[in-house]
Amino acid sequence: MSKLIRLAAIPAAPVLLSVTLPSPAFADDAPDDSIVVTALRTPVAADRVSSSVTVLDEAAIVENQPIALTDILLRTPGISLSRNGGYGTTTSLRIRGADGGQTVMVLDGMRLSDPSSTAGGFGFANLLLDDAERIEILRGPQSILWGSDAIGGVVNVTTRKPEKALEGSFAAEGGSHDTFSARAGVGGTSKTVDWRLSGSTFTTGGISARANGTEADGYRRSAASGTVTVHLAPQVSLDLRGYYSDARNDFDGYAGDSPSFGLTQEWSGYAGLNFGLLDGHFTNRLAVTQSVTDRENYDPTRDVRPLNFDAHGRVRRFEYQGTYSFSDAIQLLFGAEREEQRMTTASPSNSTAAYAKTPHKADTNSIYGQLRVTPVTGLTLDGGMRYDHQSRFGGNTVVSTGAAYTPNGGTTVLRASYSEGYKAPSLYQLFSAYGVADLGPEKAKGWEVGAEQSLGQILRVSATWFDRDTDNLIDFAYCPTSGTLPDACYIPGTTTTRFGYYANVDKSHARGLELAGSARWKVLFAEANYSWIEAEDRTPDSSTYGRQLARVPRHLANAEAGVELPSGIRTSVAARYSGRTFDSTSGTTQLGSYWLFDVRAQWPVTDGLMLQGRVENLADKTYQTAGGYSALGRTFYLGLRSRF
Repeated sequence: MSKLIRLAAIPAAPVLLSVTLPSPAFADDAPDDSIVVTALRTPVAADRVSSSVTVLDEAAIVENQPIALTDILLRTPGISLSRNGGYGTTTSLRIRGADGGQTVMVLDGMRLSDPSSTAGGFGFANLLLDDAERIEILRGPQSILWGSDAIGGVVNVTTRKPEKALEGSFAAEGGSHDTFSARAGVGGTSKTVDWRLSGSTFTTGGISARANGTEADGYRRSAASGTVTVHLAPQVSLDLRGYYSDARNDFDGYAGDSPSFGLTQEWSGYAGLNFGLLDGHFTNRLAVTQSVTDRENYDPTRDVRPLNFDAHGRVRRFEYQGTYSFSDAIQLLFGAEREEQRMTTASPSNSTAAYAKTPHKADTNSIYGQLRVTPVTGLTLDGGMRYDHQSRFGGNTVVSTGAAYTPNGGTTVLRASYSEGYKAPSLYQLFSAYGVADLGPEKAKGWEVGAEQSLGQILRVSATWFDRDTDNLIDFAYCPTSGTLPDACYIPGTTTTRFGYYANVDKSHARGLELAGSARWKVLFAEANYSWIEAEDRTPDSSTYGRQLARVPRHLANAEAGVELPSGIRTSVAARYSGRTFDSTSGTTQLGSYWLFDVRAQWPVTDGLMLQGRVENLADKTYQTAGGYSALGRTFYLGLRSRF
């Protein structure tokens, strides 16, 4: 494995983090001081960062053989997931018990989100692994540098970068439920231009989304991505990046089988200019990005107009980022951003009557800064501040601070940090038929302490304790069924009543412990992580005060053990545990705990060609991550991959 990964050209806001390394399969085999955390948008050794990030390199991705991004994220500490059926159905990812809309998703420096969705965040249902080469999961509030939504954390994915004048790769796989996937890429590097283009296709017959259904709900998706870097002059370069996906998923109604289906198109683009001044001490980036999501739902049982939902979301961002290095011991990172959100939605009737898609918008202007100082060998301190002004609720300020200390060059690392996060109300929560235009932002304050210890190349262990308070949470408030209705129970500007509305009414508290360890001896390896997450409702006078939040298991665990021979042949058995949890905020229905077991194997047939296979859910366990919805049973997959 590579002992030093440098992707500093990937632009984004600077962040200071610590690294939790669950196993050699999830990070480089080298000591911490040789792992560069690229999510910081500038190279930083892992033993100099102050809060938690897990790094998954290309080897980890290949060895785990995931289909969707969420498949491998679930193997890392503190992450749980709920999905309404098989691949392609509604998917919510939770980091340390935070709501699914409180996670930021970044792909090749492009922040992905859908402002037309209920929470305004990113839907993970249609993001497969495609050409991903590196994944970083930042845990805890991260709004200093990522802005709104970064309460639970940030998932940062970078695609493959070319290393040769001309190179290519491909992978193909088939398996249960008539599943087939294929992807390929080609690229090259030179003194003037570095480039890579990739494409993928995925199709599956699927399973019934509803547990009481019998008809399989299929899913198909096609995607493409590309990156181009043009070196215009010494210390001057132009970056162009893009991502596109087109998907169709069948889904069921609440009662069971349904012929309904949805179409989703997503595309994102990035253009950035990078230039250095003062002999490279002062680096700068100017960029513009745009992300667009179009969603349509169809009901074929309608006799006039099958289309019953039509939504369009767009986010445009303008960014400046600067980094000034006073010396090797002092670095200042700062920037300014403008984000423009736009949304239109409609629910057309089953008639020929024209329907209107009313546009809504919100704009945010931001400035941020962060200082990192190493006053003495082994000790690094950081602190930052961000100010956002949103066109709806006004101003918001967040701060962070942290420290990392290693007395022995990374063998032992101690970390502590305090950080704040916030989430602006979504356009849907502001302007839909249930919206309230004067909603305020959700706010979070969190801290964590952690330690890591290595015993040579044989054993590495880590532990992190975290604590987070979140106030002003936006929830759906129901209107009374009798008596005088408050003004909030009328659609704004009309005399039409509604049965509920969005309001800043809730509070929550989360704390937990994340443990991880890995061991390697000769051809044997083992790794494991365990998370205890107490995420509770703390809304005053609430009937659910002190209750664990819905779909947030209190106990999560992962383990894997196997053999990796010098020839490259690798086999392993993996296990994943999820504890029981409530299915809804106030209901009594519980989702049961479960263990899942997988078997994986890979065999390098020749140089550059690998045969892979796996069995997932080996015991064919029946379980649910969302009440009333199915989950995949035992499945088999076999495939080939090559890089040349």
